[in-house]
Amino acid sequence: MALGIGDDAALLNSTPGQQLVMASDTLVEGVHFPASASAGQIGSRALCVNLSDMAAMGATPRWFTLALTLPKEKANNQWLAGFSGAIAGIANRYNLALVGGDTTSGPLTVSLTLLGEVPSGDALQRSGAQPGDRVFVTGTLGDGVAGLKLAINENNIESVSDRLLQRFYSPYPQIVTGLRLRRIASACIDISDGLVADLGHICQSSEVSATISTEQLPIAEDVRQMAGDQAVSWALNGGDDYQLCFTVSADKLAALQRLIEQFELDVTAIGTIDAADKAYSVEKSGLVTVLDRNGDPIEIHQQGYKHFGQ
Repeated sequence: MALGIGDDAALLNSTPGQQLVMASDTLVEGVHFPASASAGQIGSRALCVNLSDMAAMGATPRWFTLALTLPKEKANNQWLAGFSGAIAGIANRYNLALVGGDTTSGPLTVSLTLLGEVPSGDALQRSGAQPGDRVFVTGTLGDGVAGLKLAINENNIESVSDRLLQRFYSPYPQIVTGLRLRRIASACIDISDGLVADLGHICQSSEVSATISTEQLPIAEDVRQMAGDQAVSWALNGGDDYQLCFTVSADKLAALQRLIEQFELDVTAIGTIDAADKAYSVEKSGLVTVLDRNGDPIEIHQQGYKHFGQ
């Protein structure tokens, strides 16, 4: 950083042989977090969600800007200390520098833009999946929606899980995993809108289709206990997990397996990439087939979060 906060804009030193990666996210009260969320929870969630996009690209996060719209009742030292403290904690953890932004009065809204770096040609993308590739996910699925339901106490849920609340308010960005997947994964995306929807984005960009099995989905025991029969649905469509979904070609599987055996990756194989029916348009080639425990396809009624309705 050649020039940080204090002027009309920041000056950033570019690095030879690197490409800049940019990602933006906006979080709105009542849409992306409940009104009951604390200032620290909001700050932590906002930055972690944005960092997940860097992970999906295999990028090293470097700088960010923050635009904060704040109602007058929250514009006090206590709220701002909680918010800025959480932001600073996450930023310090990833050696991330705040280089600018804006503040204004209005409904509580947090907008961040992150900039990162990746060696030229090494960025992970959605468009590289090929028929025969294996489909993997990191971590466990369904944690995000379970944490949200606890946060808003939906249906008067009595159980309290600090792990699940943490997964919602401070999802762990898979930055290190993204770096390790460079030159191994053929395509990658972070799971924000739901596994089926986001794997569908890979399929659409790559002009392929995919088949996954519910029996292979990694679902934590506390989520199974809380969700009951809905656990699989939460894993498929719940969103807010901020894990990575990625594909690996046959010739890269040995390299991936070495990382797994060395405990450098926590991933689960959940399916395969298939050829798209030539009769399909590009839009329809994003079809994801989900098989039940008997190997029969199941109908997916909801395919992830949609910002402007179904």
